[in-house]
Amino acid sequence: MRILRKTALYFARKEYCRSAILERADLSAIKEKPTPRILVGLGMIAFSYVIGLPAVVAMGIIAVWIREPLVLVIGGPLIYAVSTIVFIIGIEMAGKKYFRVFSRWLTRVVLEKILGKDLPSLTGTDSDNCPGG
Repeated sequence: MRILRKTALYFARKEYCRSAILERADLSAIKEKPTPRILVGLGMIAFSYVIGLPAVVAMGIIAVWIREPLVLVIGGPLIYAVSTIVFIIGIEMAGKKYFRVFSRWLTRVVLEKILGKDLPSLTGTDSDNCPGG
């Protein structure tokens, strides 16, 4: 546990983590109405899950049923690669803004959980002076 605490202290001193803590990073930006681009990106992410592993399993069943292992050997990795590409494009379309917001929030929450009472002394403030705290 001591290594985890030392690592958290190291990262908490970095500008990104310190600003996430001091600014009380939250998820309020996610409450905004999503744009069409974000909706398409989220749809692509969902679709990638549908064509990902379930499609590979279906190809395996088909390969056994028609007794042609090449269907799975060639088709499995191919369909999985396609689903990964669709997923990455979806993340690119939907995730840039949300990823940043979520990352800052998660950074703050994890560091506050690990460091607990050491956090105010580390950031140079006490809990009364922290915004939102």
